[in-house]
Amino acid sequence: MTSASPYYVATAIPYVNARPHIGFALEVAIADAIARHRRRRGRDVLLVTGTDEHSLKNVLAAERAGTDTADWVARHAESFRALWPALGAVPDEFVRTSTDPRHRIAVEALWRRLAAAGDLHRGAYRGLYCVGCERFVEPDELAAGLCPEHGAPPEEIAEDNWFFRLGRHAPAVRDAIVSGRLVVEPASAREETLAFLSREVRDLSVSRSAARARGWGIAVPGDPDQVVYVWVDALAYYLAALDWGRPGADPARFARYWAGDGERVHVVGKGITRFHTVIWPALLLAAGLPLPTHVLVHGHVTVDGVKIAKSGISVDPVPLAARHGADVVRHTLLRHIRTTRDGDFREERLEQAHDAELANQLGNLVQRAASLAHRLCGGRVPHRAGDDPERAELRGELLALPGRVDAAIDRFCLDDAIGAVFAAGLATNRYLERTAPWSRARAGDHAGAAAAVRAALDAVAALAGELGPFLPATSEAILGCLAADGAAPVWRQLRGGAPIAQPLPLFPRRRAG
Repeated sequence: MTSASPYYVATAIPYVNARPHIGFALEVAIADAIARHRRRRGRDVLLVTGTDEHSLKNVLAAERAGTDTADWVARHAESFRALWPALGAVPDEFVRTSTDPRHRIAVEALWRRLAAAGDLHRGAYRGLYCVGCERFVEPDELAAGLCPEHGAPPEEIAEDNWFFRLGRHAPAVRDAIVSGRLVVEPASAREETLAFLSREVRDLSVSRSAARARGWGIAVPGDPDQVVYVWVDALAYYLAALDWGRPGADPARFARYWAGDGERVHVVGKGITRFHTVIWPALLLAAGLPLPTHVLVHGHVTVDGVKIAKSGISVDPVPLAARHGADVVRHTLLRHIRTTRDGDFREERLEQAHDAELANQLGNLVQRAASLAHRLCGGRVPHRAGDDPERAELRGELLALPGRVDAAIDRFCLDDAIGAVFAAGLATNRYLERTAPWSRARAGDHAGAAAAVRAALDAVAALAGELGPFLPATSEAILGCLAADGAAPVWRQLRGGAPIAQPLPLFPRRRAG
């Protein structure tokens, strides 16, 4: 890949039968951080998200609330749209599947391609259907007769539906994963997918009775008594965001971000792995379209040790971010929940991390370096001096930082990436302790004191730049305080003689002691 090659990154789209929870906030933070990092490295990035609104879940939730389904989903869709700015995240595209005209066009175009390829047929189906999962489940998937994901019994359904010849494309999907054309991370998700593909893969029911769906959904082209299965509908959103299938649309955008030589990355929760690593690639192959290049599967988030879906408990991330600040929430999600593993969220831990890491480590370092510039250097950035061994060691640490961050992002380990930035911050604090510019100034070594302060300021500016993808508001505040050029190469972001703002606490401590 060239540094400017396209980079398409998308979240899955959540059902809007309830308000957002902390698990989807993790997905938003991951996708936004990846997009910001790739842009920082010069990539042409498109960040895509939206809401999945044609689910039977939404119909049933609206009925329970005694309201119209369209009104119900519109109200809840706005709560998911509001989550993005609440977390300091900025998508380029937001697709509402029930209202965006591009979406219906893309779903219908995909269906017609599948039909033209001979991959659709009618058939009778009887089976157990989990409304929570929006799929038919096998008896051996249940635990004491209940869906293990939602803790509820499935319904027995008998319908005449359209089917997709999933099994026909299973070998090609497996080959794509084994060859690395489709990278599934982490390895556990990859192995789970390959294990599924090693067994007999049956055809997939891809439509539902319009009567059972209460008429809510996109009608099957040429068969108005059926609506397109919500997962086929939802997966088509990745194409709809690029205006695919619309007559007269400019094909250049689709060609650049999906059919070109860039990367196409899906960020999804592990509960929907199979839809993205088996069904979606098979649909694309049948339609003659390129596959995604990567599927990043993040883990479940529990709250106080209890799974959200089973307990009904949750944490609404919008008021959480309003209480603590977007970057505080992002820090906890991205650093303290391993990107590809299950993790637990506790507000108490967020507050502990705020004080121990954001306030005591990062905030104190920035305030310390800027305050030393005011005390010892007239409130301006000292001019750069030649390296001594201490400065050379610190400089080497910071010059290596972008590579460490890149390597962690390439592995989709965002926790390691932000951890590398904080580790470099600790190295900068150790440098100040060893060089003690305040002691040098008292001893009359003003040049040595200024050189040490300059090295610390250079390091803080470099740290702030690399923090940008993870803590964007904090990064901007630090760079603004130092009058730094955030786009300049590491260690070259500060101009000698530039004034430094009076430092303010970035993260005032919340707890005593």
